Amino acid sequence: MKEKKYQLIADEIKKRILNETYKANELMPEQGKLAKEFEVSKITIKKALDGLARAGLIYKKSGLGTYVLGQTLKMEKLDSPANAFDGLYHQQGKEHIKSKVILFEPEFPSAQVAQKLNITTTELVYNIKRLRIIDGMPFILEHTYMPVSIVPKLPLESIKSSIYSYIHDELNLKFGGAFRKIHSDWSNQDDVKYLETNLKVPMLEVEQVVWLANGKYVEYSKSRNVFNTRAITVVDINNF
Repeated sequence: MKEKKYQLIADEIKKRILNETYKANELMPEQGKLAKEFEVSKITIKKALDGLARAGLIYKKSGLGTYVLGQTLKMEKLDSPANAFDGLYHQQGKEHIKSKVILFEPEFPSAQVAQKLNITTTELVYNIKRLRIIDGMPFILEHTYMPVSIVPKLPLESIKSSIYSYIHDELNLKFGGAFRKIHSDWSNQDDVKYLETNLKVPMLEVEQVVWLANGKYVEYSKSRNVFNTRAITVVDINNF
């Protein structure tokens, strides 16, 4: 899967921050200047900067511009921003991540799942369970439901790589937002089986509902990992 221009630009800007070409607490070049340098639109530059802001490397001050936070708040390699929409495949890189498909079939949803997706129990959903593996290590166990009518003809290859890329690139759908609830739990039998842990081990669970720009709900999912393998990060900037 070809890497997007904004991702390549974000990678280059990140390198400049880490090697202190752009120093901490300094004002970054304006978006127009960066757009000219990389020969792309301002929209592409904005997407690149938005990703870096979610990662805690830069922050934007209304009316003043974009500033470098530097490495003080740098995330660990396996951490995930709480407000990310690019998915684990792009966060970690396709060379590092693999997915083992445990379940992938259409079915009629339970009343609870239907309520989460704002659909009826007579509307088909994909029931997807997969194990995300990073550098050979079992990392996250995901259980996802998606309405078939909104994500039609979802191919198995996308389940093995990136569902979000299929939604963005093939269906040309844009995410509008997400509600995410992050909490702890004890490990269950599935965790023991797939994440190679033991019973009564603390787990981190992220439950989320994602909706599109048109307001339709596209995903209800739960993702679980052993407590010491990943953290969820938030960067909160005070613009007042």
